[in-house]
Amino acid sequence: MIFKSLLGQGHGGGAISALFAGALAVSLGGCGGGGAAAADKQADARNAVPVEAVRASQQSITANYSGTATLEAVGEAQVVAKTSAVVLKILAEEGSRVQQGQVLAQLDADAANNKLAQATATLRKAQAAFDKAERGYALKITPKSDYDSLHYDLEAQKAVVAGAQLELSYTRVVAPISGVIARRSVKVGNLVQLNQALFDIVDLDPLQAVLNVPERDLDTLKAGQGVRMRVDALPTQVFDGVIARIAPVVDASSGTFRATCEFRDSTRTLKPGMFGRIEVAYDQRHDALVVPRNAIAEEDGETSLFVVEPAPAAAPAAGKAADKAAPPSFVAKRRVVKVGYADGDRIEVREGISAGERVITVGRNAVRDGTQVQVLDAGTAAVGALALHADAGSAR
Repeated sequence: MIFKSLLGQGHGGGAISALFAGALAVSLGGCGGGGAAAADKQADARNAVPVEAVRASQQSITANYSGTATLEAVGEAQVVAKTSAVVLKILAEEGSRVQQGQVLAQLDADAANNKLAQATATLRKAQAAFDKAERGYALKITPKSDYDSLHYDLEAQKAVVAGAQLELSYTRVVAPISGVIARRSVKVGNLVQLNQALFDIVDLDPLQAVLNVPERDLDTLKAGQGVRMRVDALPTQVFDGVIARIAPVVDASSGTFRATCEFRDSTRTLKPGMFGRIEVAYDQRHDALVVPRNAIAEEDGETSLFVVEPAPAAAPAAGKAADKAAPPSFVAKRRVVKVGYADGDRIEVREGISAGERVITVGRNAVRDGTQVQVLDAGTAAVGALALHADAGSAR
């Protein structure tokens, strides 16, 4: 009756219910012998920082040097006019593959032909005069001075004819190297002047890229080493090349040296001017202890990571046995490590941890040395997020 009357009070019912619930919990705790301890462990589990961790494992890792450079053509030439004349024909267009000596354009040759004809006629006249003097000199009729003078005139006129022939050859514009026409700067009917640019030719095989490498890597890169390159225009393709040569000096102003890489592309996919990202694999370890790179942190001049270790076991209360059914608990322990080669999202650890130890990759910034942690995998984290969302929905 007293219990019913107390519950029936309108204003004090809530307080009495709370007291009753507390008393009931104490009673159950005394009867069960471990409810408080279980509650404490559940509270610790709730306070543990959720993290993701992976085990350090023995893997192969490659040491790479990475750099960027712009592709350049090894062979490149600008074709210019060597005489003044009107363009009559264009025999090569932009993108055309041409061979050395191939005719690219034909200029008006009338003036050059006329000049050659005049020089040739004068040469015949000089030749006839010299022949006559030569016969007279043999008969000792022509003085030696006249003979010599006519001989010099003949040689000079031969040079004039050769010059006229060369001028005529300039009306045929030819390719000085083999390659591809990159630019045509003239049209049919244009009057071109001496040394005016007509065509640009580039040789697309091979192409070169020059890396400016810090001097600390002078002993790392060597001529003949293989390289791999990706270009921004073709992100899914990888192009193989080789270090053609290493500069023998270091630039004092920048502290770098030049490493010239050469690429041969039979498909003509690569083009001069493309921006390349180049990797040089200069060493490889087949049994390196490897962890994800995001497990590593640089703090106060030290390289460190966090490993997951079992938490120290708490001594059971007097007169009570240890709870064997309680889930194991873990703590984060900071380790100072020495790292080695890095390859993509992996990094080698040479000192500080052992194979098989779990290192924290996600949640590393939220823990300190000794922080209690709850190790999750991707699926556990997703389930936990869904549970929190469901709890929030039921509370509303």
